[in-house]
Amino acid sequence: MAYKFIDNYREKGARKRLVELLKKKGIEDERVLQAIGKVPRHYFFDETFWNQAYKDIAFPIGEGQTISQPYTVAYQTELLHINKGDKVLEIGTGSGYQTCILVELGASVFTIERQEKLYERTRQVLPYMGYKPQFFLGDGSRGIGEHAPYDKIIVTAGAPTVPEILLKQLNIGGILVIPVGDEEQQKMVTVLKVSENDYEKHVLDTFRFVPLVGDKAW
Repeated sequence: MAYKFIDNYREKGARKRLVELLKKKGIEDERVLQAIGKVPRHYFFDETFWNQAYKDIAFPIGEGQTISQPYTVAYQTELLHINKGDKVLEIGTGSGYQTCILVELGASVFTIERQEKLYERTRQVLPYMGYKPQFFLGDGSRGIGEHAPYDKIIVTAGAPTVPEILLKQLNIGGILVIPVGDEEQQKMVTVLKVSENDYEKHVLDTFRFVPLVGDKAW
């Protein structure tokens, strides 16, 4: 595939229009919108498909995965309430676009991907773009216990249930955002860890994600 890293007036203008669209769809967090407006989403596309990069759609990236719809990225990110310096676990690096948004917001990101080709590509491309999370290859459904606890955890694939192992890796006061349902559609779920064994769970809107595959998922 042919990838180029050129960001000119055309792409910057397209991002501005995307931000305005996300505002109309209900995204209110200005910091999230600013991050969407800054990260060059077309860098994650073959040059042939640059005209698709700033449409509010998901798009295939290989290995049976997609780059998430910008609205979905903004929606999940808004639910996390990222503060600068937050330690964030991202399960499902995928293209790395969501990762960049989190780093742009000032988070310290630990991101894990099970598909080796995607892992190798993001590990090369994101630092080139100026984004330097900590990359891991492995089963994200188990989290990354050796670096826990985390202030926030985001899961970017649909799970059948909320994995207990992820809740245990949250700080008290931490937030988990995860799509939960079957392999066709999921409800976005947020979980606030109130104490060591107490949680507040909220079930929100319907989405469609690729399945979360692993020991604690499908």
